Formats: sequence, structure tokens, C-alpha cells
Amino acid sequence: MTSISKLSLRQFSWDSAVLAVTLFWLSSSALLDFLVMPLMYESGMMEQPGFASAGYSLFWAFNRVEVLCAALILTGLLVLRQRQTEFSLLVSGSRSRWSMMIGVGLLAIALLYTYLLTPEMSALGISLGETTAIPTAMNWMHAAYWGLEVLKLAAAGFLLRLCYQDVVAQFDR
Repeated sequence: MTSISKLSLRQFSWDSAVLAVTLFWLSSSALLDFLVMPLMYESGMMEQPGFASAGYSLFWAFNRVEVLCAALILTGLLVLRQRQTEFSLLVSGSRSRWSMMIGVGLLAIALLYTYLLTPEMSALGISLGETTAIPTAMNWMHAAYWGLEVLKLAAAGFLLRLCYQDVVAQFDR
């Protein structure tokens, strides 16, 4: 019987798992940020009285998915880091310190979204009620959100690059 790949069917490829979860998270974030939210804004939903509670419900669910993705990524990176031997030369991107820092950073960003930014922004949005003036705090929170979002997308992109190199290297051996 000829072997199609260098990996056996019984091996679990943590590199591939981290790559897949990161791709899922990155694509779902891009979908929400660059398609769903602009469509809601253009359709006038943001001026509706119930938008703050609807937005909170949407982001409440999505933030939990983000925390789950970040936890899975960090778990995968920790498993990969643990697999190396004491005297092995570290040439793997997904086992490097950079990947660990990115994994911890992505989890921190997801936790900030879930337990700080989303509840505060929703509370401000709900308390606005019928007023049309947007408080300065809301503008600061939007700026913080977009700053963290750019950081998250850049970090996840770099992690994708590190993991992709390792997945390709598995099949070149």
C-alpha cells in the first residue's frame, strides 16, 4: 500500500488545527466587520430604538465564539510547544515564542471584547434612548474596538503565516 501523505491517519496535527481555527476566526471577524456591520449601518438599523439590544445580542454570541477560538488556538500552541524535546533546535514557527505571545494576546483581546468593551458600549447605547448626541465615551470605545480589531487581524495573519509554514513542512519531510 502506498502512502499518500507523510502523516498517518491516527496522528492529530495540532499545526493544522491551529491553522484551521485561526482561519475560521479571521474570516468570521472579517465577515462581521466588513459585511454585516456596514450593511446594518447602511440599512438604517443603527437609528432604530432596539438596535443597542440587538447589537449586544449579536456581539454577545460572537464574543463567546472568539473566546473559544482564542482558547483553542492557545491550547494548540501550548501542545505544540510541549512536544519539542529538551535539546531540539527551535525552527518551527508555531512552536516559537512569537506564536505564544500572539496566542496570549489574541485571548486577551477576546476577553477585553467580551467582558469590557461590548457590555460598556451596549450600556451606553441603551441609555442613549431617544437622544441623538453620541457621548464621547462611545467614540473612544469605538476607536479602542477598531484598534484592537486591527491588532487582532494583524496578529492572526502573522500566526497563519507561522502555522502554514509548519503544515507545509510536515508534507515535505
